[in-house]
Amino acid sequence: MKVLEKLLTGTVTRLVRLLLGIYFRRIELFHPECVPLRIPVLLVSNHPGSITDSFIIGALLPRQVHFVATVQLFRFKPLAWLLKQCGIIPVNRLKDDPKAMRSVLDTFEACFKVLEQNGAVGIFPEGITYEDSQLKTVKTGAARMALELEHRHGGKLGLEIVPVGLTYSAKERYRSEALIHFGEPIRVAPFVGRYEARRKECIHELNSEIERRLQSLIVHLPKLEQARVVEAVKRLYLERLKLGNLVVKEPLAPRAEELVLTQTIVNAVEYASRSLPDRLAAFVRALNRYEHWRDRLRLSDAAVEQFGSNAVLAIRGIISAATAVVGLPLAAFGWMHRLPPALLVNWAVNHLAHAPVRKAQIAHISMLAGLVGFGGFYAIYIAMVHHWFGWPITLWYALSLPVTGLAAHYYSREFRRLREHAQIALVLLRAPVAARRLKRMHAHLMEEIEAMRHEYRQTLKMDASASSTSTGQRRDV
Repeated sequence: MKVLEKLLTGTVTRLVRLLLGIYFRRIELFHPECVPLRIPVLLVSNHPGSITDSFIIGALLPRQVHFVATVQLFRFKPLAWLLKQCGIIPVNRLKDDPKAMRSVLDTFEACFKVLEQNGAVGIFPEGITYEDSQLKTVKTGAARMALELEHRHGGKLGLEIVPVGLTYSAKERYRSEALIHFGEPIRVAPFVGRYEARRKECIHELNSEIERRLQSLIVHLPKLEQARVVEAVKRLYLERLKLGNLVVKEPLAPRAEELVLTQTIVNAVEYASRSLPDRLAAFVRALNRYEHWRDRLRLSDAAVEQFGSNAVLAIRGIISAATAVVGLPLAAFGWMHRLPPALLVNWAVNHLAHAPVRKAQIAHISMLAGLVGFGGFYAIYIAMVHHWFGWPITLWYALSLPVTGLAAHYYSREFRRLREHAQIALVLLRAPVAARRLKRMHAHLMEEIEAMRHEYRQTLKMDASASSTSTGQRRDV
């Protein structure tokens, strides 16, 4: 690798890590040991977060990843030079330029060159960025690339495909969370045996395996109409499920645990859809009534759960009020400095994000605009203070800016909680009958979730017992 490429890649990686650490509150890596460090690796990932997906995977892995990116990013020559120096490989998609699809072969050759030198290449086989978390159709490019290269080397290259599942708690929200879930590597050599005679069949077989592995690493819903039920059950029941779950058998970070438990909720909803359709339909009707009244009273599910716990509610209200009073001067100082660059970031998001994939693009636009906005405005602030007061004061002032900025952000969140506590108190005083009715609806939903969960667990135990009996019979034979 050239010295310039090493220098630029290292600098960009450190800068991206800094931006990710500022934008996300926490980024969890789940099973990063699945990524080999010294053999050729093709990383295939879902693509819910646009350029942010590349940022996260590339910056947090201990080895350089050469990502395949749309040729549109290379139209601006200075940016094209920087991307190439950082090892980014351009690809021309059908929607970019249908007349130039032959350039895809050049992309394949560029990827082959990296992999033949035991490098790592990252690709997003869905080919598109999207708003929801649902896995889209996995195109065959990654499978074709892997099989062709391994076939050229007679199955001796040792190429492995590592599936990567990306899950964001709220990718459009500042200080949210992200999970990178690495799956078990897929060895390409075993799929090459029939490649010469049955190429399409081998490509389809490997592509299906990639798609299946990706679905297991994220929350994938075979039927999108179930998404609302899954989200509602998760919102109402996830915390209880964490307390008494029998699913997670190993210590997990919070976001990874949530993913595993959400996958369990998806499986349970699919079971209810197949085996208990009338009961599930009745649950959805009850859910609709509950959400209608909850929205009329302008409350959250967490707020409804607090009905009847007046002492707890009062204590939380006092704590929130005390925090609001004590933290006001610090938050005001932070917001006084944050407001101009925050307005610039907001302008960039509104004018540069494309409407169809707005949520997917907010993160990286906010990070890049924030780098310019906050860096520029804070530099101006520091220069002005230095001009008036000199170095000792300027140093402490500069150190206070990021701290008070975060304090201002979290103060806003705490203030929203205080407002919610006030809203709960108002509902309990002005509409006690509606509050009790809403509480009963909530309790009914929780009881129904518990009952269906119990039935689903019994079904799983019966299936496990039947499976072990069948295995025992086969052994006897």
